[in-house]
Amino acid sequence: MPRTASKPTKKRSKPYTVTSSDTDPVPSASSKTKKSSKENDEKYKLFNKYANTSSGIIDPEGIEKLCSKLKVSHTDIKILMLAWKMKAKRQGYFTKAEWRRALKALKVDTIKKLKKALPELEKEVRKPLNFADFYAYAFRYCLTDERQNCIDIGTICQLLDMVLGSTFRDQVDHFVDYLKIQNDYKVITMDQWMGFYRFCNEISFPDMTNYSLELAWPLILDNFFEWMREKQA
Repeated sequence: MPRTASKPTKKRSKPYTVTSSDTDPVPSASSKTKKSSKENDEKYKLFNKYANTSSGIIDPEGIEKLCSKLKVSHTDIKILMLAWKMKAKRQGYFTKAEWRRALKALKVDTIKKLKKALPELEKEVRKPLNFADFYAYAFRYCLTDERQNCIDIGTICQLLDMVLGSTFRDQVDHFVDYLKIQNDYKVITMDQWMGFYRFCNEISFPDMTNYSLELAWPLILDNFFEWMREKQA
């Protein structure tokens, strides 16, 4: 008898299992925008507490109030570090955009959170690559005029003590002593400022045995070197 073709067996499809991804709502673009807007509102509310109502920026008086709330002096290096984080362009003034930049990076929106973030900010700044940038920024931040390219000796001495004093105490103390007694320089340029930072990192001190007058150091450091040798003689 001829064989009859058997009917193909239909495969039973597996029952569909509902996963959490099918039921969890996906945040819409509008909800993300609302969250971002709310975070910005909190930062701006905090900004407005210290901003001058006429100029719309935080001025020296506002910074004093901010420092009081943070329980730090306005001359504390942490405030300069905060300005660095903001990329603030003008000494003693914080714009709303600069304020938002720093608070967003630090992920804070209250004074309590900002105060707690300052020690972590200092750790960040103290990293070698960041610190070199911070050191250069400290000089630029103290320039009070767009056409200004140098800073008076008195201010430089204070700035050196604030920025480098805790890391290179011996070098800073001797260099500041030299700056105060010498009569050749009334101001310091960025090249001289950065030259001293390089000096602190590369030259053994106080013996300075690896310092050479033939290398390309700023003249003021050659003079400092010779002054130190005369003191040690």
